[in-house]
This record gives sequence, C-alpha cells and structure tokens, in this order.
Amino acid sequence: MRLRMGVLTISLCLALTACGGGAGISPAEQLALDIRGELLETAGCTAQLELTADYGQRVYTYGIDLSWQREGETVLTITAPENVAGITARILEGETALEYDGMRVETGPLDGSGMSPVDAVPVLLDYAEGGYIAACGMETVDEREVLRVDCREPEAAAGEGRACSLWFDPSTHALLRGELSQDGFTVIQCEFSNFQTQ
Repeated sequence: MRLRMGVLTISLCLALTACGGGAGISPAEQLALDIRGELLETAGCTAQLELTADYGQRVYTYGIDLSWQREGETVLTITAPENVAGITARILEGETALEYDGMRVETGPLDGSGMSPVDAVPVLLDYAEGGYIAACGMETVDEREVLRVDCREPEAAAGEGRACSLWFDPSTHALLRGELSQDGFTVIQCEFSNFQTQ
C-alpha cells in the first residue's frame, strides 16, 4: 500500500515530533527528514541488493536486481543463487506474482512473520519514505560514517510488532542497508548497492 498526501503530511509531522519537533533538531535528524523528502519527490529507484532472510531454522541469501516505481509496480529479479536465478517477482498493490521462463504463479509469505523475501523490499522502501521515525543518528559501520534511521509503528512499544532500521550514505543520500524485524527478531536484512533514484 502506497502513501497518499494526507498520510504523508501526518507521517512527516509524526517524524518531526519523534525527532524533537521542528525547532532544535539535530543535524542527523534534519538529514533523515531531508532524505525522506527527496525520496517522496522521486518516481522510484533501481538497485542491486543482497538479501538475507532468517527464519530461525532456515536462512536464505539472494542476489536481487530491483526496480521500484513509486505508486506503482516493484520488480525484483533474482540473480543468485544459480538454482533460482531468473525468477522475477512483480508486486503491485500488495499482490505478488512470480514469473520464470514464461510461467507465472501467485505466492505469499513464507513464514509466520508475514514477511517473504521479495515482499520485504517494498516494505523497506515504504518505511524509508514515510515510516514513523522512532530514532535516528550517525554511526560508524565498517569505518564509514552513515545515518541510521529506526522506524516502527507509532503505537508499538520498542521490541514489539514490526520495526525497520535503515542506513543511508550522508553525502549521496543513497540507501545502503535495511533490516526488518518482528517482535525484536531480525528477519530480513538487505545490503543495497548502486542505489539510484529516478
């Protein structure tokens, strides 16, 4: 489900409230709001990513090419591992269909968390452009300073329900990494490369 203008206004107000209001916010909080504003103005994005889905007893890792059209279709093509390379997932209005070699099949979540690997990517992007900001700040990852933004549902307590953490390059504003968790357990991790907005 994509955000509409009224919801966007509310989300940005909530984000400002979560980051301390419009006056006196930190540079990291202002950067988070600037990046969000830029994402809202774009038509979409493209990227390559490595996605890891951790279902406790089973962990899956995929290479994925992403094309995301804001207010439209998300297309993810699996590039690795080799035994599933070429499968394309098309997600439109919450419905997911898989295509491979001319065949199309409907699909759904793979586990009780309600997050399949392919459906998690548009959820991460929705959080990036309009999720409720619970915390944000600069941190060092692999000797590189990045902006971390933590989002969750406004009514959820810390460690409960679905939450999302996003890492951005502070100079280019590119999305570098995303994590989705359910009840405090990280289910989906994505490492983005060649993130380009349209």
